[in-house]
Amino acid sequence: MSPQPPPRLFAQISTLLTARTTHSSLRRLSLTPPTSADFSSNDFLSLSTLPTLRTAYLTELSSPSTSPLPLGSGGSRLLDGNSPYAETLESDIAAFHNAPAALLFNSGFDANSGVFACLPQRGDVLVHDEYIHASVHEGMRLSRAGLRRSFKHNCVRDFERVLDEIVKADAGVRAGERNVFVAVETVYSMDGDVAPLVALLDILDARLPLGNGHMIVDEAHATGVFGEKGRGLVCALGVEERVLVRLHTFGKALSSGGAVVLCPPIVRDYLVNYARSLIYTTAMGLPTLAMIKTVYSFLDSGRTVAAQQRLWYLISYLHSALLHLPATPYLALTKELPKSPISFLWSPHPRSLAKWCQERGFVVRPIVPPTVPEGGQRVRVCLHAGNTDTEIDGLVAAVRAWIEKQEAEGAGQQRDRPIEVARL
Repeated sequence: MSPQPPPRLFAQISTLLTARTTHSSLRRLSLTPPTSADFSSNDFLSLSTLPTLRTAYLTELSSPSTSPLPLGSGGSRLLDGNSPYAETLESDIAAFHNAPAALLFNSGFDANSGVFACLPQRGDVLVHDEYIHASVHEGMRLSRAGLRRSFKHNCVRDFERVLDEIVKADAGVRAGERNVFVAVETVYSMDGDVAPLVALLDILDARLPLGNGHMIVDEAHATGVFGEKGRGLVCALGVEERVLVRLHTFGKALSSGGAVVLCPPIVRDYLVNYARSLIYTTAMGLPTLAMIKTVYSFLDSGRTVAAQQRLWYLISYLHSALLHLPATPYLALTKELPKSPISFLWSPHPRSLAKWCQERGFVVRPIVPPTVPEGGQRVRVCLHAGNTDTEIDGLVAAVRAWIEKQEAEGAGQQRDRPIEVARL
């Protein structure tokens, strides 16, 4: 009989879970009814339910080029998990995104944590947008960088201020002897807004003219959505050569799994030698690689362009419909057209609103602190190319009915948390 865990551990865990329950922040796994309209997932192009993609994937799995290959990789890339199939796929992806080299990772989290943990050298400086993803924070925590600084979200002026302070205080940075790595996302998943990438690059180049400023860009939520054929925002802006590292993930708009780091060949070689999240994990197996290859063939051949265009139409359609909702203290909307498929219903009652919509067949999610800052609670709405105008009309009607219910019940209802109207 195996030894039982110490009862004290269970008591400690129970206390922490109870605290989360008390603060209405306990996370649970859930299942989505198959008949519900999806306004929650990151399947922006609706490729996960596309019959032609499924057929092409199964054809790729049974093609002569893949049939001799084992389904499982058998080990890490450095041992038994590498294959000509994986290396060719990396070359094809690099060419598609106009990058010099590519390196596959098992997930975007693995890629970000691996890159930021090993690429900064001892004494280097890390600068990041305050809303950067948790995977970047994990990597930075493990890195050898001597200093970490954040700047206000998407604020060019604050980024400039932070860089000026670093340059002024660090002779090694001024002399080009220490590197400054800047971490941003092109599209931020919690706000759906887009980084002012060109302005940030201009400031970085101006403040660090000796070439020791390096931009690392996470394109996770831009892949498939932005740029020609979904190449991402970096390609759309034509700044590929000004960005040291790009991360593209395959589990969102591309309906697959894994991620890729685009970088110079020397950086790729370095990651193969030092990125622990690559070295000490089993490589992706054939089924995942084949799916990635299949979806990139759809991108490259233009078979996702119509879905991409449809998505941008729906962004405008939803925004216009929401602006016809009545003014109310229970809901706030930004008047500006969203810059991505991610938009929000700002509300002091996000759980109530999300539950109301879910019960009526519209899957949306409440987002509350600590995922977002205090006062920033909201209901997140993600659009997909497969959403219909009728589904959007139904969602907006459900929100309208919820508002009417709140108005009827009065303002005495206790709020989840006070909303910070200044954010709107």
